[in-house]
Amino acid sequence: MNIRRTVTAALAVASLAALSHSVAAQNNQQNRRDQERRSQADQRDIQALVQLADAVSAGKQPAPADIPVTWVGNHFVRGAEGATYVPFTVRIDASKLAAPGTAMYVRAVTKGAAAPAPEQNQNRRGEKPQGPMYPWDDVQFFNAPSDGQVSRAMMLKPGEYDVFIAFKERSPLEQQRNQAPAKTGLLRQSITVPDFTAPQLAISTPIIATAVEPLQTALSPEEQRSNPYTFGGALRVVPSGDMKFKTSGEFLMVFWVYGQPPSGKPDVQIEYNFHQKTADGEKYFNKAQPQVFNASTLPPNFDFAAGHQLMSIFGVPLKSFPAGDYRVEFTILDKRTGNKLTENATFTVES
Repeated sequence: MNIRRTVTAALAVASLAALSHSVAAQNNQQNRRDQERRSQADQRDIQALVQLADAVSAGKQPAPADIPVTWVGNHFVRGAEGATYVPFTVRIDASKLAAPGTAMYVRAVTKGAAAPAPEQNQNRRGEKPQGPMYPWDDVQFFNAPSDGQVSRAMMLKPGEYDVFIAFKERSPLEQQRNQAPAKTGLLRQSITVPDFTAPQLAISTPIIATAVEPLQTALSPEEQRSNPYTFGGALRVVPSGDMKFKTSGEFLMVFWVYGQPPSGKPDVQIEYNFHQKTADGEKYFNKAQPQVFNASTLPPNFDFAAGHQLMSIFGVPLKSFPAGDYRVEFTILDKRTGNKLTENATFTVES
């Protein structure tokens, strides 16, 4: 009796195992079909976005505004191999989307340059592309955030560019009968990318920030694409969208100093002076303790030859700042050469 129960149980387990394998195979087959359909749908979306950018750039149609797209701002930071890293932020009206799934296409075109012939181009793998190559183009699929704010980045050589940023509702796996046309939106923005390879003293675009956060773990490449204000894989900067700060908070600013020697450590001092804007004009308010970057303040292993960059993270509490508008004037002095550079940034303090 016990043996029979054991055999019966064994047969039941075998049947369940066979059923499990059958279900798994069906699920895998369904997943493959879904992936194939998703790939086909995404390819159609990519084609639609590329054709939209082509038509708008050629003046064949106006930029659509079913999905309103607004340029929030961008920054310029020195990149690798003479290029400039350009993180930027746009805002879309997410309430216009039927579903959060979104396709985004970014294209940068050199001003005044004709599109190169396809046969004259090769991609990084040495393969012949299907269309023209641009200084930058990229497509990405994601769920639009509820606030509609999207940050991405480009890598561009110094020069003048027209940037086309197009959005489209992501196509469903299955097209529905009488389905409404997908909403689209496109923004055209001109930018001038600076050259940070010159030897003279220069700085990146100052990033006025609400937070500067060290990361515990490095980001994956895909996470980095979605978080372009993460630098060195270890520090996330959260740019301020409106340059407004509370008196209970802190004013933060991040920038890089360029024009330093090819090796060794710098000898740089940065002074900060704050000016308050009033009805009668502007008046001096106060100053902060200077920042000093030299062999005695930098880590022992800091060396420009190793690819290190001089980064300033400046913060000042605002509890002594009355509500109002301010200008911070900061002067960078290279003590090695005596060269000096003065820059300004504005912000608002609210009670």
